[in-house]
Amino acid sequence: MVFSSTIFLFLFLPLTVIIYYNPFIQGRRFRNIFLLLASIFFYAWGEPFFVLLMLVEICVGWFIGIKIENSFEAASRKKYLTYGVVFHVGLLFIFKYLGFIVREAGIFLYQDLSWFQIPLPIGISFFTFQLLSYLFDVYYRKSHAQRNVLNLGLYISFFPQLIAGPIVRYDVIENQIQHRKEHLYGFSEGMIRFIYGLAKKVLIANYIAQIADNIFDAGVPLSVGTAWLGAIAYTLQIYFDFSGYSDMAIGLGRMFGFCFPENFNYPYISNSVTEFWRRWHMSLSSWFRDYVYIPLGGNRVPVRRWVFNLFVVWALTGLWHGANWTFLCWGLYYFIILLLEKKLNPQNFLGEFSHVYTLFIVVIGWVIFRSDSIADGISFVGMMFGFGCNSIIDDVFLEMVYAGRSILLLGVLLSMPVFPWLGKRFESRGWSVFESLFALGLFLLSLLIVVSSSYNPFIYFNF
Repeated sequence: MVFSSTIFLFLFLPLTVIIYYNPFIQGRRFRNIFLLLASIFFYAWGEPFFVLLMLVEICVGWFIGIKIENSFEAASRKKYLTYGVVFHVGLLFIFKYLGFIVREAGIFLYQDLSWFQIPLPIGISFFTFQLLSYLFDVYYRKSHAQRNVLNLGLYISFFPQLIAGPIVRYDVIENQIQHRKEHLYGFSEGMIRFIYGLAKKVLIANYIAQIADNIFDAGVPLSVGTAWLGAIAYTLQIYFDFSGYSDMAIGLGRMFGFCFPENFNYPYISNSVTEFWRRWHMSLSSWFRDYVYIPLGGNRVPVRRWVFNLFVVWALTGLWHGANWTFLCWGLYYFIILLLEKKLNPQNFLGEFSHVYTLFIVVIGWVIFRSDSIADGISFVGMMFGFGCNSIIDDVFLEMVYAGRSILLLGVLLSMPVFPWLGKRFESRGWSVFESLFALGLFLLSLLIVVSSSYNPFIYFNF
């Protein structure tokens, strides 16, 4: 079940809201249990078997968290933390990476092991990282162990952020589980945020995706212009797809009284790659910073150790996205770029062109990320620079640009902070009324598209 589906918009969400805000039953315990059951149903709708896996992981995490807190000796606390990390990371490894490793070993041994496939539970990377953040926060005494397994289950399985984030850390939401406050203003604010995310997905991302998919899946030599068009289209698609989902998740959480952290802050306006990663998928970046990079020593170590720390973080970042050599290369690509950027500080000599440099690096990175293999990625990047292409500009490029000109221009425009600027500019001139009416129009238009279209994939559902 996805947020942009008719079953979610017309059935699941309305019923969940109606029951949750039932005026006859308003206790926190009832509401938490109901949200937990609704979230389990939400996950089981698409993963009827793997919902059991998630529940087992929750129970194990709950048990180990209590053991960590109740242990007063450092060695004992570290022992239980190790048990928890090995268990959760081990399951993630089995379901996400074991099949890939076996198939690659088969190639090395000249054996056909392509039949070895392990189904990937939806959202396992996200809820595994949330369970790990819980154990780390308890271990470092940043939070208390959750004594109520149902409350921990709600934290892990809460449907707005279950499938594709943002990765909500336990220390951020611990107090909200029992002491959040629901009110009309927060609900309306969350609804508007959800609508914006839905519009990003169905009105922009889905249409741009068709351009990107047609180009990347063409399988023939492309013109330079067509290759660049495909790369730019995917750059816009993945932003509006993922940030749209994050907006919907944050908005849904707000509708039920939860305040989730922001996950995107207009990353394409960045003037450096370092800044880009402070604005893109911020919940993942901060997770690796706080739970991997800093515990390894961060940058307060000798240079060689710092380079190693940076390498580990970006190798893991790449692998977190999927079991494919392209994801590892994508992560190491950013490791090299960030290493060079920290040493050379290109903003000092690029000046106003820093933004162009950043976008160039990011677009090339997304080509690697999108490609099915390293060879495909190299080939595509080569065509962007005239190697192996059929021409500079061809009829395919002109037709696609003409057909998609409006949606591409809209995507470029809205990837910049236009609405925050308008809201600030016209704050005292009835902006809130205009925004409400505008959101209503967007919602009705989005519903029309949802009902009439079957193209609704979310990119990050695969991770």
